[in-house]
Amino acid sequence: MEKNVYELAMRRIELLFNEFDNIYVSFSGGKDSGVMLNLCIQYIRENNLERKIGVFHMDYEVQYQETINYVDRTLQANADILDVYRVCIPFKVTTCTSMHQTYWRPWDDDCKEFWVREMPENCYRKTDFPFYAPEMWDSEFYILFAQWYHLLKNAKKTCCLVGIRTQESSHRWRTIYSEKRYHMYRSLKWTKQISKAIYNAYVIHDWLTTDIWTANGRFSWDYNRLYDLYYQAGVPLEKQRVASPFLLVAQESLQLYRAIDPDMWGKMICRVNGIHFTTLYSHTSAVAQKKVALPPGYTWESYMHFLLSTLPEEIRRNYLQKLSVSINFWRKRGGCLPEETIKKLQAGGIEIEMLEHSNYKTEKRPVRMEYQDDVDICGFKGLPTFKRMCICILRNDHQCQYMGFAKTKKEIENRKKIMDFYQGIIHE
Repeated sequence: MEKNVYELAMRRIELLFNEFDNIYVSFSGGKDSGVMLNLCIQYIRENNLERKIGVFHMDYEVQYQETINYVDRTLQANADILDVYRVCIPFKVTTCTSMHQTYWRPWDDDCKEFWVREMPENCYRKTDFPFYAPEMWDSEFYILFAQWYHLLKNAKKTCCLVGIRTQESSHRWRTIYSEKRYHMYRSLKWTKQISKAIYNAYVIHDWLTTDIWTANGRFSWDYNRLYDLYYQAGVPLEKQRVASPFLLVAQESLQLYRAIDPDMWGKMICRVNGIHFTTLYSHTSAVAQKKVALPPGYTWESYMHFLLSTLPEEIRRNYLQKLSVSINFWRKRGGCLPEETIKKLQAGGIEIEMLEHSNYKTEKRPVRMEYQDDVDICGFKGLPTFKRMCICILRNDHQCQYMGFAKTKKEIENRKKIMDFYQGIIHE
């Protein structure tokens, strides 16, 4: 008999509790991580297990009051079986609200008078982690915490349960189903090794949004009441997310703070640069969320240089470096395009060079070409154009995610050096 997603999730949890002596849940306060934690709490209580489960909560300071309330309620109601690590660290966090800065720091001591709230009691601070350093990003801290926690518990095997679902994004789908995922636990596709004897597990990867709310209703689980306010505000289910309000994907919903949590809104506009502007214009062409019109007398290339001239030197160099990498990529290695797009480029008289082989596992064909000013065909987002760079600049997309950028080789090398250095500190 075919099992439903709840039954499959409970079987996975049972397997993990039997296999791993050290387990913790990454708990953000959102609907997915909330269900993930509730599943584990239910499993422990129903089976009368004499063990606790760790809870790792990265407190980003600026968030809805309802999220803070939900986290507080959940941790207090289950204090007897939870080993809580509520982390309040001034690591670097990406922001897309400002053209002047690429990151901000929650709980920054230098900005203490502008904190939106007091630091929670019994939280873990930077002095609690010997590996903390000011140049550290939140994503780097996540991995180093796993190693630190593994050693702290003197564990044989550690598993972090992460509440992500493939329905949410193509990136999350690739996390589970990518053919390049070699390091799994016992060949389980919903696991991923992140360090020696340390794994992530995505127990609810196959759940739909409706499954999340069905489970909350059927089992009378507590949940973040922010979602009720989202519903009342007319926010579609697929856009109801709890995340840092300063990320690129959160720009359009940033204005909801003003309506849903005006007290927090009044504090946060003084906390991070550019929030008020982004909120006012997040649904307009000013930040490239609507159709972007080219000013009279400009090409997209000349408009790009105009936009760059308005930016601080460090920010301008960042965009130019990204552009240089992209231009060289399309000239030398080439990008992979579908046949339909290739035919439209050829029909439009755009010069391209077809390549025979590609290092990527794809049915698309590798093509070399020069940067274009604009290409008005289907598949625009996959082509090298100066218009796309203009959109990145207007959106304060410092990482150029809109252009499909991953980390550069230099950025990856720098990150590896940092991680290796602080891993050494952890083991010492």
